[in-house]
Amino acid sequence: MRYTIREMSPAEYPLLEDFLYEAIYLPEGTAPPPRSILNEESLRVYIREFGSRPGDVCLTAEAGGQAVGAVWARIMDDYGHVDDETPSLAISLYPACRGRGIGTDLLERMLARLRQDGYKQVSLSVQKANRAASLYRRMGFEIFRGTEEEWIMLRRL
Repeated sequence: MRYTIREMSPAEYPLLEDFLYEAIYLPEGTAPPPRSILNEESLRVYIREFGSRPGDVCLTAEAGGQAVGAVWARIMDDYGHVDDETPSLAISLYPACRGRGIGTDLLERMLARLRQDGYKQVSLSVQKANRAASLYRRMGFEIFRGTEEEWIMLRRL
């Protein structure tokens, strides 16, 4: 699959709702939740008024003229919150585009962008059972703290 990675334009920010929904981890055999789950405050924080805060940045992978994945960062009090100086990441791809290296490319580009923007570190939250956790470890993220089900991971930049 041929794709390009570019900064998402503000006109495309409404797509973040779709990508946020795709970012919800579902163990195998689990039915997807209703889209109304995106109305919960714990999830709205990732996308509400995206682009209005200093440091909000989003990159998208585009294939065939369509956005097929996104990675975005903002300083927020989310599941992956470490402190008020560390942006948290969210990343997702449409299912048909997973397993092709697109997520790795998106993540590499975002880490470079955040470093360029002067951030010292970035965090994320991931369910321990999510296979993406191994990608994050390969990309240099380390476990910062955890619960029974998830880790908050941190990557120095």
